[in-house]
Amino acid sequence: MRRKWRTALALHQDTNTNYKLFTEYGGGFVAVNGKRFQQPVVVMAAEVRTDWTATDFASLNAAHFDYFLALTGMPVSPHPNLPPQAGEGAIVRCASFTFMPEVILLGTGTKQQFAHPDLYRELIRAKIAVEFMDTPAACRTYNILVAEDRKVIAAVLINP
Repeated sequence: MRRKWRTALALHQDTNTNYKLFTEYGGGFVAVNGKRFQQPVVVMAAEVRTDWTATDFASLNAAHFDYFLALTGMPVSPHPNLPPQAGEGAIVRCASFTFMPEVILLGTGTKQQFAHPDLYRELIRAKIAVEFMDTPAACRTYNILVAEDRKVIAAVLINP
């Protein structure tokens, strides 16, 4: 007797259709709930943000990582060794936002790269894990963690 196999299998029941999930990624873009983004994007289960000022991996500095502390409403200290446009003034403050992530997944583009821990030291002090992976892996991992109701942020860099 020959069995018919399903071509798709749902590994979890999607009970919350309001989640922001990656639905596609490719050369020069990612899509969240069907909407395409061709610039770096920060995705949380309830929100998509395009105000993160990072442009590419080589230009990442401490202020780009402090952005995530500002999202939680935690105080962010200025970085005296950074130019004024990259310091505290460049961070969008969201003091009413009370989301404290367990982990930040940083999609570094087409290849996995690692930033120096000094750049994200304040996140480490706040007990927020930072994981570096290529952008497609960050998108997939984010979707799995959100489905498990984990508090996660995906910040993905887009290679042109």
